[in-house]
Amino acid sequence: MRIHRNIWVLILGLLSAFGFSQEEQQLKDTLSNEKKLSLTIDIVNRYLWRGQCWGGNYPAIQPSIEYAVLPGLTLGFWGTTNFKSQYFYPDGETYYKGYQEIDFYVTYQINDFLQFQLWEYYWPSVSKVAGVSNKFFEFGPTSSQTIDAMLYFDFSEGYKYPFNATISTFIGGNDYRYNSDEKPVRNYTTYVELGYTFDLFENSSCKKLQNIQLEPAIGAVLNNKAEYYSFADYDKPSLVNLSMKATQEFDLGNGIAMPVSLNYIHNAATKNTEFFGANFLVAGISFGY
Repeated sequence: MRIHRNIWVLILGLLSAFGFSQEEQQLKDTLSNEKKLSLTIDIVNRYLWRGQCWGGNYPAIQPSIEYAVLPGLTLGFWGTTNFKSQYFYPDGETYYKGYQEIDFYVTYQINDFLQFQLWEYYWPSVSKVAGVSNKFFEFGPTSSQTIDAMLYFDFSEGYKYPFNATISTFIGGNDYRYNSDEKPVRNYTTYVELGYTFDLFENSSCKKLQNIQLEPAIGAVLNNKAEYYSFADYDKPSLVNLSMKATQEFDLGNGIAMPVSLNYIHNAATKNTEFFGANFLVAGISFGY
């Protein structure tokens, strides 16, 4: 446990000192000109998160709100629902009520390529699952909340190689494994992801082909002994999220953007993917202001 804490402290300290004062001032000037409030509504044919299928093969609506409190500091809300009263596994057995999730988060832009994020995931729809509590202010082994600390590296704007990377570690909530005495021990489950952005037809004379992006990504769970990632390997690192996403954004005017996306996801875990399979196609449309 101390190792994970020390790693986070060391990484944050080094990267905070990495940026030059001139870059920091340019970042502040850019962020101060951005609008404070952003609203987005996503409509997807199913909800997948890091190769995990939640809510089955049902459409979901996902609203989000962001507010820039200070230059570089943003507070946000994100939610998803499939509007189902009951959810069925493919074998026909009722498992739990339709899937809903409510997330709260804060982001801080450290420099022009690095962002720190802190998320709270909350699943009120698990209230009927035996042995699980859906109380909001509960963060123990049987709670339905998780605190996720992330470092997000994004070189997609203004850099020669448009890579992005995510390092995510659970630091609170229901991320526990059990030792030999059957006592809960925090696991600090860690997920890493590496992605790349291709801008296709950027110089095309046909406007319909412009603004198309292709984003391949590779995501893996490193230590899933707490079995937090249900559709992953529990005893070894697991490649749960091999994806290829194509997105085209349309400008509807009046500050409204409409990205349309198609994402193919393969969960390469060798176990625990029997319920939903390992291959998914997620189509989505968004409206952002």
